[in-house]
Order: sequence, then C-alpha cells, then structure tokens
Amino acid sequence: MKRQKSRYGGVLLLVFVALMTSGFVMVDDRNAGGFWDGLHRIGDFPAEVLGEAGEKLALLPGHLLHFLPALLETINIAAAATLFGGLVAIVISLLATRGLARWPRLIPVFRRMMDVMRAVPEIVIALVLIFVLGGGPVPAMIAIAFHTVGALGKLFSEVNENASLKPIEGLHSVGATWTQRMVLGVIPQVAPNYLSYALLRFEINIRASAILGFVGAGGIGYELKNAMSWGQGKYDEAAAIFILLFATIMLIDQLSSRYRDRLTHGAAGERTQ
Repeated sequence: MKRQKSRYGGVLLLVFVALMTSGFVMVDDRNAGGFWDGLHRIGDFPAEVLGEAGEKLALLPGHLLHFLPALLETINIAAAATLFGGLVAIVISLLATRGLARWPRLIPVFRRMMDVMRAVPEIVIALVLIFVLGGGPVPAMIAIAFHTVGALGKLFSEVNENASLKPIEGLHSVGATWTQRMVLGVIPQVAPNYLSYALLRFEINIRASAILGFVGAGGIGYELKNAMSWGQGKYDEAAAIFILLFATIMLIDQLSSRYRDRLTHGAAGERTQ
C-alpha cells in the first residue's frame, strides 16, 4: 500500500508539473511581449519611482497628508463592507448548517448561494454596479460586501458545525424560538471565531478596496491609478500612495493578528476552565 501510494503521488506530481509547464508556455506565447524577453526589465519601474521620489523627498510629507483622506475612504469602504457582509453571512451560515437550520430542506439552496457569491470576483460586480450607479465608493462597498457574504458564510458555517447542541436543545425544551436559540445558544459559543475570521476578512477587503479604485470605485486606488497614468512627473505621488497603503495594511495586519490570537486563545482558555 505504501508503494502504491508513492506511485500515485509521483504520478500526480508529474501531472501537476506538466500542467504548470504547458500552462506557462501557452500564457507566454499569448503574452504581448513574452515573459523571458521582459524579465530583465522587471526592476525598471520601481527604480524610476524610487528615483523620482528621492529627488522630490521634501514633497513627500505633503503628499502623505494630501492622500490621507483617500486612504480613509478606502478603509471606510472595507469596514462597511466587512460589517454588512459579516452580519448577512451570520444569518446565511446558520441557515446553511445541519442541525441549526431553520428550514433543513433549504440548506443546499443557501450553500449554493454562498458558492455563487464566492465565485464572482469583486471587480466584476463593481464594474456592473459602476455602469448602473456610476463611479464612487458605494459600488465598491456593495461589491466587496457581496463577496464577503460568500467567503465569511462558508467559514462561519464550518464554525457552526462545531458548536454544542446541548444549549440549543435546552432552549428548545422551554419553548424558545429559532432566533432565540441561535442568539442565546449558538452565538456565544462561536463569537470569538466569528470575530477572528471577520478581522482577517477586513484585511483582505482593504486590499480589494484599493484594487477596485483602479476601475473608478474611489479611494486611494483611484488616486494611485491617476498618478501612475501620468507617468514621470507624478511618480513621487505614486510613491507616497504606496507608502500609505503598505503602512496601513501592515498596521492592520499586526493589530488584527494580535486580536485574533487573543480571541482564539481566550476562547480556548475559557473552555479549558
């Protein structure tokens, strides 16, 4: 059996390598310039940005202050999308969990809904909404929230499956409604993991919000697109935007990692006690 597993593993590895190689060759053939032909120029753009930023270093503090409102707009988009998407994800995840669902026959329906929400990229939804609603932060918020519902709903449903059913059965025996059973019997058990996943998703949504700015959804991504479109002469502004964006993502990553660790270890400590 060990030799058979080893052979299967070797065959799968060879198939994976063959698929990766053929895929890279096909993409390289379809690429406008060719990967290997342009590989030696990969550092040209960063060098130009850093060079111009170094020449205009005295203007950097002013640029940071100038683009700070756009950064706050990006953070607000991500925060609103995470909050709204997380609340909807809680409801859908409870409806899609076996043993907890209000309508057990509709569990596959809610699961497929979450699959569809995860499958559609935020940028596709944002482009459709921008065409309908016009450019701005609202289409970006809706697009990110839509994808967040599918992503967090999947994670929340997996957390729900590990919840103890004893409190729910006790509440049901005294006549509690489905909503009361979920709020009083399930949410207290899974809240730390909910918050942990929501913080992780908030980091992802900040990056998604910045990317959506390139298609006219507002925020610091829109300012970055304008600065890069102008080319030389505006690279110092692009460098300032990069600094703001990187610093923000690193700060939020550190804070959220710290709070996620506290939540998960705190919950484990309480269960041990």
